[in-house]
Amino acid sequence: MIITDVSARVFRHMTSRHSDSAGHAHPGPEHAVEQAILTIRTEDGDEGHTFCPPEVVRPHVLDKFVRKVLIGQDHRDRERLWQDLAHWQRGSAAQLTDRTLAAVDCALWDLAGRVLGQPVHKLIGSYRDAVPAYGSIMCGDEIEGGLATPDDYGRFAEKLVARGYKGIKLHTWMPPVSWAPDVRMDIRACAAVREAVGEGVALMLDAFHWYTRTEALELGRGLEKLGFAWIEEPLDEQSLSSYKWLSDNLDIPVIGPESAAGKHWHRAEWIRQGACDILRTGVNDVGGITPALKTMHLAESFGMECEVHGNTAMNLHVAAATKNAKWYERGLLHPFLEYDDGFDYLKSLSDPMDADGMVIVPDRPGLGEDIDFDHIENFRVA
Repeated sequence: MIITDVSARVFRHMTSRHSDSAGHAHPGPEHAVEQAILTIRTEDGDEGHTFCPPEVVRPHVLDKFVRKVLIGQDHRDRERLWQDLAHWQRGSAAQLTDRTLAAVDCALWDLAGRVLGQPVHKLIGSYRDAVPAYGSIMCGDEIEGGLATPDDYGRFAEKLVARGYKGIKLHTWMPPVSWAPDVRMDIRACAAVREAVGEGVALMLDAFHWYTRTEALELGRGLEKLGFAWIEEPLDEQSLSSYKWLSDNLDIPVIGPESAAGKHWHRAEWIRQGACDILRTGVNDVGGITPALKTMHLAESFGMECEVHGNTAMNLHVAAATKNAKWYERGLLHPFLEYDDGFDYLKSLSDPMDADGMVIVPDRPGLGEDIDFDHIENFRVA
């Protein structure tokens, strides 16, 4: 039960996803990228694992913060360990980020599940074993036949509905696309998707994140006419007042915050100020499964839905263990990529989806990721 070692291994894997100069994902030639796996080990030889970017678990971060908090402690004391690590962020947040807190917390949950032979959502107290998925489309691009025009979005949406998705979220065009952003083009893309899929499919929009108030209002009113389920992050989330203003002036639900710092504490302020109609959380956004669950229950206490940002096993378990998340975000998706091909360091998908658009939560212990440890060892980076 006592933690004796915390380690990180960096390895290479192949992907056809590329990031543009603003960090948005797009398809491209297959190339090698680096990934890390964080492992927490106990005196009994039990291990918990989670994947994360290499910069999240740099050696100096593990030495200066993580090992000081974890080594010699009972791995079951997740709440205390999370609080102790979060307290180290005072004056050190630039080094010890919420992404690091999330990685540590996820590895502890995975460890607990593996020790007890139970999936994480069952340890939490599961609400369901399958979650409806919405297909989360990549940002627009200028690739012929990709996501370059409103009609491209419409054609791709038809394919997603045929695959089984009952909901679709668009990410429209953002810089460095040469002519972006453009509110009217966003509305045209949304209209093309609505025309393609009909009224029975839930649609959402995650727009350019730095529109002005008047631009966001124009966009939101356009979505209202199209019967969209929510509008997401059309303004800088550092301005809580702007989101209150937008929520007050639109009928369509405003969802947030996604990227704003402050964990569950700051999200409480969004509820108090009336800055959103649907709350947003995500394991990486708030620092772990532990605070993500706090955010979910916080929203539930106010009769609010709370949607989980992002894919991966850790977010799937949070959605499966709570009532007030309507969806699991599956993606990012693009006409030139096959999401179901998965990753070469996993033997199977962590979020398999059936023909009815339901993502089945794996019943393997812990986070349930089917890790190919041979791949990790064979492609380790010194």
